[in-house]
Amino acid sequence: MVCFRLFPVPGSGLVLVCLVLGAVRSYALELNLTDSGKATCLYAKWQMNFTVRYETTNKTYKTVTISDRGTVTYNGSICGDDQNGPKIAVQFGPGFSWIANFSKAASTYSIDSISFSYNTGDNTTFPDAEDKGILTVDEFLAIKIPLNDLFRCNSLSTLEKNDVVQHYWDVLVQAFVQNGTVSTNEFLCDEDKTSTVAPTIHTTVPSPTTTPTPKEKPEAGTYSVNNGNDTCLLATMGLQLNITQDKVASVININPNTTHSTGSCHSHTALLRLNSSTIKYLDFVFAVKNENRFYLKEVNVSMYLVNGSVFSIANNNLSYWDAPLGSSYMCNKEQTVSVSGAFQINTFDLRVQPFNVTQGKYSTAQDCSADDDNFLVPIAVGAALAGVLILVLLAYFIGLKRHHAGYEQF
Repeated sequence: MVCFRLFPVPGSGLVLVCLVLGAVRSYALELNLTDSGKATCLYAKWQMNFTVRYETTNKTYKTVTISDRGTVTYNGSICGDDQNGPKIAVQFGPGFSWIANFSKAASTYSIDSISFSYNTGDNTTFPDAEDKGILTVDEFLAIKIPLNDLFRCNSLSTLEKNDVVQHYWDVLVQAFVQNGTVSTNEFLCDEDKTSTVAPTIHTTVPSPTTTPTPKEKPEAGTYSVNNGNDTCLLATMGLQLNITQDKVASVININPNTTHSTGSCHSHTALLRLNSSTIKYLDFVFAVKNENRFYLKEVNVSMYLVNGSVFSIANNNLSYWDAPLGSSYMCNKEQTVSVSGAFQINTFDLRVQPFNVTQGKYSTAQDCSADDDNFLVPIAVGAALAGVLILVLLAYFIGLKRHHAGYEQF
């Protein structure tokens, strides 16, 4: 954890910001805003990223995901007064900013609006952008929360407007902290309230044996990623997670009905991110090799276990689900993706196409049985050669025996 102690913000006292460095493609912020008496007046902790679609100079469209924002400042964040409500203001580079505004009624407070500004003149983030300048997207929310409650939303929330998709998750916020103490009463967002069906986790008693309890075959879900109005990634699969932590083995069947999918597509990489009430993120990262094939290169996971701990693993050196570009990869039988010694993913009824999706449909599939056939070919050839060699040796010994018999008769 890296903490920044900033200069006093006018009207709000000293700001202490702690930045928790987490997994790739995610960004966690924690803000403790104090008033002139050094008492906490606003508390917030959240994760967010942004996906922006823009037009290039050659009249095509590209999509970028903004998550790693480098140096962050918080100028303009205030506790609020009689004239102005509390506000969280975040700046991350020239022309990039994010602002959340709050207001108070008699017994409630509200998250009124969110404003996100981005700079298409930044050639690093927006290469070859046709239009250069700072664009702003405003979203009006009016989420009402009891005055002395802490708002919580672990689920992934998505705001989409004007070619911009905003993703928020693991949100904690209290805009009007009473007596300098953050409340222990929590007000859940609607997504968390409705996410009542969570994956079941079976555990064993801690012991040297880490074999998890067998589970039924998971239900297959269909997931997709869009690039603007077009589908750029398709995946259909049943997923079963095998986790070992502190000598305790767990099996989790992913429920597609309570699992959300997001992601991004680029020319040589593609990301499918799954998220639910217990899974912070489960990332499948695909890559292109030799300009003509794709494969699963990376898996990242972070999720809550039943004991309240967080399990996180990442591996960016995998090689699974290899198929030609322009086709899909299919495997109906059970397969295992070994991410680490403590984490494996069993897949069922798998079909995936992370590149060159046309009209939102799968292309011709390369079946994993072809891999088995390719493996059997050298075995069959070897067996045939061995058979021929045995026949040659038998013929030789039979001929030799007859030759000796002729001498004995003479």
